[in-house]
Amino acid sequence: MLRLLGRSTSGNVQKVIFFLEEVGLSYVREDYGRQFGNTTTDAYRKLNPNSKVPTLIDGDVVIWESNTILRYLAALHAPTLTGATPAEKTEVERWMDWLLASVNTAYVAVFKDAKKPAEERSADFATQAADLVAAMKILDGHLAGRDFVALGRFTLAEVALAPIMKRCLGFPIERPDFPALTKWQAAIDARPAFAVATGTKPSTLVSAA
Repeated sequence: MLRLLGRSTSGNVQKVIFFLEEVGLSYVREDYGRQFGNTTTDAYRKLNPNSKVPTLIDGDVVIWESNTILRYLAALHAPTLTGATPAEKTEVERWMDWLLASVNTAYVAVFKDAKKPAEERSADFATQAADLVAAMKILDGHLAGRDFVALGRFTLAEVALAPIMKRCLGFPIERPDFPALTKWQAAIDARPAFAVATGTKPSTLVSAA
């Protein structure tokens, strides 16, 4: 049985849940995170030296970093969610890497401060919000005239991006409408697996911890 260690409200944990539900893999999710006081223990650090979530345990195999977990699971259980050739794989994985390299820093900063009163926000909040909007504009432009991010079909790019972009679209910051990105997100929202991942629908695959 696959063990997924991580709180259900984490966007990075939701990526993995989205994949597991989409593919139909049985798993158990266990509550791990700072609020549970169990990611800074010696036992957890042996699994994940970063003291972060998610961590996936598959028998003797222990994996951390959400996008690496997705690649591992796809290689074993759903190779069609990646490209068939090295060139096609780059079309999928460049967006997974883009999420980490170009979106994540601003996303985390805005996530932490967006709901705070203006006077309590970090000094660089406006800069981070502008950087996030600029990144979202790139994805919106890419999605114009497309239903999917890569290869003209549902791939790991959707799995990795959707939980984070859903939050970005909901942040109370000034931004354009981003019609293509909003349309894409609405289509992802309608997928039952994503509803489970984001907590709006119960899972039929998850087992009790």
